[in-house]
This record gives sequence, C-alpha cells and structure tokens, in this order.
Amino acid sequence: MSVQVPWSVLPDYRCFGCSPHNPHGLRLAFHPRPDGLLARFTLDRGFESYPGVVHGGLVGVICDETIGNLIVLERHKPAFTVSMRTRFVTPLLVGREYRCVATLRADGEELFHGSAEVLDADGGVCATASAVYQPFALDQVRHQLTLDDAEVDLLSRAINPTAINPR
Repeated sequence: MSVQVPWSVLPDYRCFGCSPHNPHGLRLAFHPRPDGLLARFTLDRGFESYPGVVHGGLVGVICDETIGNLIVLERHKPAFTVSMRTRFVTPLLVGREYRCVATLRADGEELFHGSAEVLDADGGVCATASAVYQPFALDQVRHQLTLDDAEVDLLSRAINPTAINPR
C-alpha cells in the first residue's frame, strides 16, 4: 500500500519526483517500511544517458525524493537538501525494475541525515546516497515556493496533522 505524501493536498502540485500531475516526471509512489521508506521504479528510454542506461542524475533525484519524503512523513517537517553524495556501484538499465530504500539517522532537530540504497530485482546494490537536509517552516519560505495563505495552511496541516496551529 502506498503512502500519500503531504504535497498531494495541493490539487496541482508538479514535483518532478513524486507528482502524478507531472507528465514528464518520475511519478514515484512510496511505501512504508519498518526502517524507512521504499519507492519502486522502472525508467524508460526517455530517462537514459548512454543507450540503455539510466542517467545517473536521475538516480540522485530518486534517492533525494525518497529520503526527503521520509523526512516529512516521519519528522513532520519539510526540509531542503543541503548536500548529497551519491556512489554508483553499477549502471541502472532502462526497462528494469529497481527499488530505492531510504532511512534516517537518529539525530538532532537542526539538520536531518538520511541515506538511500538503490537495489536491483535480486537485491544487489546499484547505488547509494547519503544526504543532509535543513528543515524549514513553510510560512518563512512561501515566497520561494509560491504558496498562498490557504495553501500554506493546508500543507502545514497535511505535514503535521497533530499541530494545533501550524503557523
């Protein structure tokens, strides 16, 4: 069963990684795991670099999306990526199914640290990523995200449904 990401409360969100509304995007769906979050994906030739090989930058996008959504789902705070290091073990091939598994390190509230592995159908590691994220308050970055007051409120409640007054 897939998890609904908080951004889906915005009727026309266009995230390249996870929005079903972006016809050019990856349309990742996320599934909970006891230790983190999982995204299964298969990319076609529209996402290749060398013939038959998935572009490495997209591997980074998939890891970043999976870790970033894990942060917002588990920690109830959105966060910008500060740095990310990706290690490629073997090329990903177009037309094959892979899965990305993200986990978070238990740490303080100032920065979040996450990691991800991209695995092939046999469980072999194809790529790994480690990243650092800076949490932010939606109302403080709304001008960068082009959100109006109603969208900030709606998204804040979706991100942290237990907050009495998210602003």
